[in-house]
Amino acid sequence: MPEDKGIERLIRPDLLTLGGYSARKAPETLKGKTEVPVENIIKLDANENPYGCSPKVNQALANYPDINIYPDARQIQLRELLQEYTGISTEYIVAGSGSGDLIDLILRLFVEPGDEVINCVPTFALFRFSTGICSAKLIEIPRNEDFTVNVKAVKSAISPKTKVIILDNPNNPTGAVISQQDILEIVDTGLPVVIDEAYYEFYGETVAPLVNQYNNLMVLRTFSKWAGLAGLRVGYGIFPPKIAEYLLKIKLPYNVNVAALVAVRESLKDADYLMKNVKAIIKERERLFNKLKRINFLRPFPSRANFILCSVTRGNASELWQKLQEKGILVRYFDTQLLQNFIRISVGKPEHTDTLITALQEIGGV
Repeated sequence: MPEDKGIERLIRPDLLTLGGYSARKAPETLKGKTEVPVENIIKLDANENPYGCSPKVNQALANYPDINIYPDARQIQLRELLQEYTGISTEYIVAGSGSGDLIDLILRLFVEPGDEVINCVPTFALFRFSTGICSAKLIEIPRNEDFTVNVKAVKSAISPKTKVIILDNPNNPTGAVISQQDILEIVDTGLPVVIDEAYYEFYGETVAPLVNQYNNLMVLRTFSKWAGLAGLRVGYGIFPPKIAEYLLKIKLPYNVNVAALVAVRESLKDADYLMKNVKAIIKERERLFNKLKRINFLRPFPSRANFILCSVTRGNASELWQKLQEKGILVRYFDTQLLQNFIRISVGKPEHTDTLITALQEIGGV
């Protein structure tokens, strides 16, 4: 059997044509392709925290003695730390290697091949990716013109095959939010509802305290954004206890490594420092938004997260993205049906904003 044909016969047919998740470019891959050295590239394409993690994290990781020991598979210490931070009992909490790990676990728990998952587009691309891995069908409900959720359309899309409804709040990449009233109207359908609150600390509102009142409501969080731990991949979810126990059963035994555990512990000890950085990002978000409004070929949309979505109203978003990259500024370009001429800009430090705005003024539209 020829190798090039034979091996594909053994791969699941639905995965042969599945598009992978589009991760952002690492600056090192652009060496020699920008007007600035790699170390001077401004990375505003992945919603990372420009201030980094707590200095205490670096110190603790450098001195941690037990790298050779497996982490606790039941996450007892980690869940106790998260209980203290959230005010929610450990029986409701499960941690993962980023919130993406938990999205995957939730879908594996509820979804079988041929089932349906509802989400509201445009939104986080990982929802589509993870649904495809489960051989399920993604039912995409277009958002309203202002990117708010069309609750009536969501409810109308429910069928006997619907197993999960996923909502991002604040939504990535639009920055729009969903009211608690709208969330609960969807939760009242009785279907499992996942609210991804990856940007909670920048928004300040949550439905997590309501999980103990609904046996179908799940809330996801991450340390990637507010705590600057994107590279260590640690997130957590707040689940009804029965769901939490099933997730603990089906997750990989050591899905959160010891470095992430140490980083969470030190981050929570230094939460005041980190929240000062969050406040600085929120302040800079408003400054960036006002400056972008003055760029005559962009239309920025209000955001409650750590990024701003912009429609390119004159010219081509792809060309703008490329020209910014040549200047050493990385932003997120979208090439999808619903975001055909948009870019998303992560909020950086004030000096990053100044450099970006100068570059946009020099480019002057494309």
